[in-house]
Amino acid sequence: MMSDARRRAYLNAMQVDSWVSRLQLPFAAPLRPGAIAEPEPLPESKSQIVVAKSLVTEMVRKEAPGPLARKPASPVPVPVKRIDQKSVEPTPHFTLQLLRAGSCLLAVTLPTGGSFQNRDPAYLLLKDLLRAARLPDKPQLIGDGEPIRWPLWQGGDFGQGAEDARDYVQGVILSERDNMGYSCLWLVGRPAWRFAGGVSIEVGNSIEIQTDLLGMALAIPGLEELMEKPVLKAELWRALCRNIPIWTGEA
Repeated sequence: MMSDARRRAYLNAMQVDSWVSRLQLPFAAPLRPGAIAEPEPLPESKSQIVVAKSLVTEMVRKEAPGPLARKPASPVPVPVKRIDQKSVEPTPHFTLQLLRAGSCLLAVTLPTGGSFQNRDPAYLLLKDLLRAARLPDKPQLIGDGEPIRWPLWQGGDFGQGAEDARDYVQGVILSERDNMGYSCLWLVGRPAWRFAGGVSIEVGNSIEIQTDLLGMALAIPGLEELMEKPVLKAELWRALCRNIPIWTGEA
């Protein structure tokens, strides 16, 4: 503890005119009564406010998360794009040749994807079937004679799915029906069944079907399947015999 004289010297150097200690200092003059004023008590309401603010401040300080304990941000909803069913369906691959024989229109699946050649075994079998059905054995090509090859790949927004293929093939057949008409539609091969006839039936034997859009149709196994499974020809022959009057006009 420094002496009172030295203490006053320090206070004068700091330009402090007067300083009253709250405690009795050694070597200091006795405190005069009333030299230390007691602080006025706050009103009860203000006191409560001050205490409440102090408690809140202390709680916030204690509970404030550190830099590694930040509250995770709310997940941002990600917009879900709806995908059209057409876009997820596998793109079909097939080649159909449209032909006319007498009053019948033929949608024939090309086994190799290429156009018929005169000596192709599949084409020779088709000619045999037409003769057995009492139809001209030299079928005429429809339009420009080019087969319908799918995918079409015309660019733009034109779809290439199964439903698009069915709409396209049936549109071509309907156009031919409006121009020339036909008494029966031959659907030869599974792709012809599905994309020309619009039916999804597992081809086993030849059957007759009645379509809402294209009228009466005769569903025939593919030419390649007929060559590999001769047993199917017997049922085909029976189906032809049942329907010959339809395209010959002998009913």
